Parts: sequence; structure tokens; C-alpha cells
Amino acid sequence: MSKVTSLVLRRRSEAVLVASIERRIYIIRGQKVMLDADLAELYRVPTSRLNEQMKRNRNRFPADFMFQLKPSEAESLRSQNAISKRRGGRRTLPYAFTEQGVAMLSSVLNSERAVQVNIAIMRAFVKLREVIATHKELAHKIEELESKFQQHDEQIRAVFDAIRELLAPQEVAPRKKIGFLHG
Repeated sequence: MSKVTSLVLRRRSEAVLVASIERRIYIIRGQKVMLDADLAELYRVPTSRLNEQMKRNRNRFPADFMFQLKPSEAESLRSQNAISKRRGGRRTLPYAFTEQGVAMLSSVLNSERAVQVNIAIMRAFVKLREVIATHKELAHKIEELESKFQQHDEQIRAVFDAIRELLAPQEVAPRKKIGFLHG
């Protein structure tokens, strides 16, 4: 296999991985996060090992890097099929990792797979931010257009009102007849 073919295949598989990751990013408590089970699957480690490593290195995971879901949040995700009910179910509530928490995971998992997956995850988060920024720009432009057309609508309405006035039959006072009367 040539280097070019190998590079193309690697980039294609990275794109597939990024797309797979994008579907696993959720917004919980106003933050973009990934769940421990999804991350464990991507890293190809058991969820228990991922959480064990996180707990052993708890000082690396402050509240803005990682938090445990509340029962209501877990139930909400379960009802949206984000968390599957596996055989026996989970005994603990899932952990949610922010972008910074995910970056920290690669250092505590310390494997080549973790590094490669983290690169793809960081790319997915960047892409998500770009999409959100684009949507905000589009929303702003739409608001500007609406405002502009509202002004134009008022101007066009005034023109049509003026045209209607000109076309409306006007009552004309009867004119005095000029000339000789025959009578």
C-alpha cells in the first residue's frame, strides 16, 4: 500500500471517528459533555476502568472538567436513548466529562489509543463550536434582513397607498356649463 493510499484511508477513518464522536456529545447543565460509557467505548476500555482511573486521579478532574449526573438527568438521557439499559443496568450514575475533562483522560489512561481518540474528540468539539458560531451568525443576519425588509415593507406600503389614492375615483364638483342655452 502506498503512503498516499495509507494517508487517505487514515484521514477517512479519522473523519468517521469524528462523526461518531459528534453524535456522542450532549449538552447537560449548559455544557457540552461526553459520557463515561461512550468514552470508554471509544478508548476500548471498560467503563469501570475509565472511572477507576479518573477516581485515582481525582485532583485532575475539578467540577468544571467532570461531574456525575443527577438521577433526573440520567433518566432524561435514558428516555432519549442516550443511555441504554444494558443487562442488569448501571449501579452508579454516569459521569459527564467536559472538553477539558476529556483532554485530561488521555493523560490518566496513558495509551496510544487514548491519545488518538482524544485528538479526534478535540476536533469534534472544535467543529461543534464552529457550527454553533455559524448558526449564531446566520441568526444575526436573518434578524438584520427582517429589520431591513420591515423598513422596506413600510416604504412599499406607503407607495401603494399613494398609488391607490391616485387611482381612486375622485368626486368632482359639477362644472358650470359654458355656452348658450337653447330653450
